[in-house]
Amino acid sequence: MAWIQINAIVNETLAEPLSDAFMEANAASVTFEDALDQPIFEPDLGTTPVWSQTKVIGLFDAEVDSQQVIDFLSQQMPEISADSYKTEVLEDKDWIRAWMDQFKPMQFGERLWVVPSWTEVPDADAVNLLLDPGLAFGTGTHPTTSLCLSWLDKNSPDNLTVIDYGCGSGILALAAQKLGAKTVTGTDIDPQAISASIENANRNNEQIPFALVKDFDSEPVDLLIANILAGPLKELAPEFQRLLKSGGRLVLSGLLAVQSAELIEHYRQFDIELDEQQSLDEWGLLSGYKK
Repeated sequence: MAWIQINAIVNETLAEPLSDAFMEANAASVTFEDALDQPIFEPDLGTTPVWSQTKVIGLFDAEVDSQQVIDFLSQQMPEISADSYKTEVLEDKDWIRAWMDQFKPMQFGERLWVVPSWTEVPDADAVNLLLDPGLAFGTGTHPTTSLCLSWLDKNSPDNLTVIDYGCGSGILALAAQKLGAKTVTGTDIDPQAISASIENANRNNEQIPFALVKDFDSEPVDLLIANILAGPLKELAPEFQRLLKSGGRLVLSGLLAVQSAELIEHYRQFDIELDEQQSLDEWGLLSGYKK
């Protein structure tokens, strides 16, 4: 099936209203892109990242009359000139196959592989995680996920009790389970993350209890991993202190390397010493223990 894209670059105050107008025009989907290379490292939880200049893109069936769509948008959003809208015809190809081809098996450390569920396992003797990135909250491609997976491979959680806090796709919980953890639980604030984690656990024939944060409770554990963002990691320090045994290990990622010093100092107030640092690109990982 062929498609067309209609897009316009607008300031941040118009991005959401234009998105709504696209949906009223029966767009199949609407996406936002940065128009000026202004990366957003840490949006507020529950918000959609919007840049000061945002490209808003509506996707339509190729048979739609693009001029009629633009006329409708101009009526709904008179503050945006009709000349601002650009139309692009997308090549008619198997988009699902093209998307699937982006994901290849990836190795982390010596033993751990993350393998898309539709590809062959490269090493049958390795620790293989079969993952479907369809609900991609963590597939190993982001530096922070890569740092966490490599840490788990190097620091085997053999016979440990583990919490994956902010489980996303469940990838870290699955890695801990397959690397020998005694028990693993996972939690997240997003219902989609819980669904994705359960699906991926089933795909790997693993039984891991996942629950929304509001429904989650646990006895103190040996190891807690949280790959979130620096802001929530700071807020969650007292909760992580409660969830860790004395001497328990804590692994934090999802932060920028330049944010490490502030988090290290903050966690000392909660008797947690983050004494190891790693970085990949501009991202960081901190690990340590509860005193």
